[in-house]
Amino acid sequence: MSFEVLEPGMLALIQDSGRYGYQHIGVTTGGPMDEFAFFWANRLLDNDLNAAQVEITFGRFSLLAQHDACIAITGADLGARINDREIAPWRTHRISCGDRLDFTAPVSGLRAYLAVSGGVRPAMKLGSCATVSREGLGGLDGHGAKLAKGDRLEFDRAETFVAALLPEPEIPDYRQHLSLGVIPGYQYRDFPAVQRMKFFSGDYQVSQNIDRMGYRLKGDAIHSDLDGIVSEGIAYGAIQVPSDGQPIVLMKDRQTIGGYPKIGCLSALDAGLLSQRAPGTSVSFYPSDVAEAEARRLLFNRRLKTGAPGIRAD
Repeated sequence: MSFEVLEPGMLALIQDSGRYGYQHIGVTTGGPMDEFAFFWANRLLDNDLNAAQVEITFGRFSLLAQHDACIAITGADLGARINDREIAPWRTHRISCGDRLDFTAPVSGLRAYLAVSGGVRPAMKLGSCATVSREGLGGLDGHGAKLAKGDRLEFDRAETFVAALLPEPEIPDYRQHLSLGVIPGYQYRDFPAVQRMKFFSGDYQVSQNIDRMGYRLKGDAIHSDLDGIVSEGIAYGAIQVPSDGQPIVLMKDRQTIGGYPKIGCLSALDAGLLSQRAPGTSVSFYPSDVAEAEARRLLFNRRLKTGAPGIRAD
C-alpha cells in the first residue's frame, strides 16, 4: 500500500514524536512542530500516537493514492483537496486508489499533518524516523532528506473506514492573537525588573527568520546583566536573548546546547501554537509556571485518551 509524491512543495517531512535520549551526544529531538495537531491526527485514526506522519509546511504538496486508504488531516488549513473537491482538516477522510490529494496554500496556520491508518513506514535511525535534515537523520531512507517527487509512502491496508472528527470548539484558531505563558528560566533573575516588565507588557512580531530550529521575534529589545553564559542544554521552547535583545524561541530542530541567556521557556503545547504563526503575526507573553503547564498537558493527554466523535474510547 502506498502514496506517490507528485509535488513535494516547499517542505514536507516524515515525523514521529521525536528522537529522545541522545541530546547528550549532540543529537536533537526533532519531531512535530505542533504536537497538538500531530497527536490528534493519529488519535482520529486510532493509530499508535507515535505513528509516523507527514508534516507539510506552506502547502503545494500533492500525492497520488496507489491504494485505498483512510487518512486524517489536522493542523493548518492548507486548502486540501481530493480530486479538486475541498476537504476540511481535523477529521478523517476516505481516499481511493487513483485519487489525487493536494495541499494548495495556507488559509489558516502554516503546518498541516497528514496521517494514514496504521502509519507511514519509513526507515528508523536511533529509534525514530523524525526528520532532522541538519543532522542527516530521519525521513524515508533515514538520511534526513525532505520528501521529493517520486517518493513512495508505504502504509498498511485499512480494514475499515471510521468517520471521526475533532469538535469545532476544540480546534485551535490560528488567526487569533497569541498570548503564551513563559516559565522562568535559569537566567530569569539576571534580567532586571524593568527588562522583564518590558518583555511581558509589549507585543512582539514573528519575523521572517523562522524555521524548525527557531522563531526569531521582533519588538522592544530586552537585555540581561550577563554578557554570556557557559553553554548549557537547551529545552524545546526555550526563549534565548542574544546581544541584540530580540528573543528567539527555540523549536524542535534546535541545537542541543547554547550560550545565550534565557528569560524562560514555553510549554510544548504553546510552542506548537507559535509554530503555526506566519511572519508578521503578533505575539505576547505572560508569566506562567510549571504547574500550569503540567495541568494543561494532563488535560490534553486525558482528552486524547477519551477520544472524539467517531473514535473508540479506551
